[in-house]
Amino acid sequence: MTVDIPAGSPTSDTDSPADVSPVSDAYLGDPAVRVEWDSRYADRQQLWSGRPNGALVAESAGLTPGRALDVGCGEGADAVWLARRGWDVTALEVSGVALERAARHARDAGLTVRWVHAELTRAELAPASFDLVSAQYPALLRTPDAAAEQALLDAVAPGGVLLLVHHAGMDTQHSREGGFDPADYVWPSMVAARLDDDWVVEVDEQRPRVAPDGGAGAHHADDLVLRVRRLR
Repeated sequence: MTVDIPAGSPTSDTDSPADVSPVSDAYLGDPAVRVEWDSRYADRQQLWSGRPNGALVAESAGLTPGRALDVGCGEGADAVWLARRGWDVTALEVSGVALERAARHARDAGLTVRWVHAELTRAELAPASFDLVSAQYPALLRTPDAAAEQALLDAVAPGGVLLLVHHAGMDTQHSREGGFDPADYVWPSMVAARLDDDWVVEVDEQRPRVAPDGGAGAHHADDLVLRVRRLR
């Protein structure tokens, strides 16, 4: 899910096949966050491009498909792309409107994705259970206990990969009108700072963004890409 203001959060444990609505009263998270993101999606018939994020395509090319977690899945382009390539995908999102669209996308493609409707830090996910955790431009709020950063790391299985991608330069911007303050959000450097000897950094760089045509956020030119592997 690509965003201008770092987007989406994850979700809880609602296990639904692609042809069943993923939205239910089982949402786990701050209701105000859900309302905010539902409103953003409802304002447009389609918010994103409908194509997978370029960094995900590039960085997952050499990985053997296993269990994948798509954090902040939006309208489902990344989740569907991974499922089509043989991954067993769990996709998390705070917006019920987005999840409805994502489920429709998967159903039209004849694919099954496990949809989860909650914030990442409220999600009931088995620890160390995903071979790939992909967070593409997520809007994860910072907390004093670094809960979101730790939740990303805790989800990765031994031998698995965390791929965290964000818009370069946004982390150093000043607070601006509309309520967006970069200091409120989690950035790749904050996750990298929590790594210990159980992890190896495979990629940590800024590079030109390979952006799908169209959709919100397409004007951002560079990505921050962090790819780390859990050794044990």
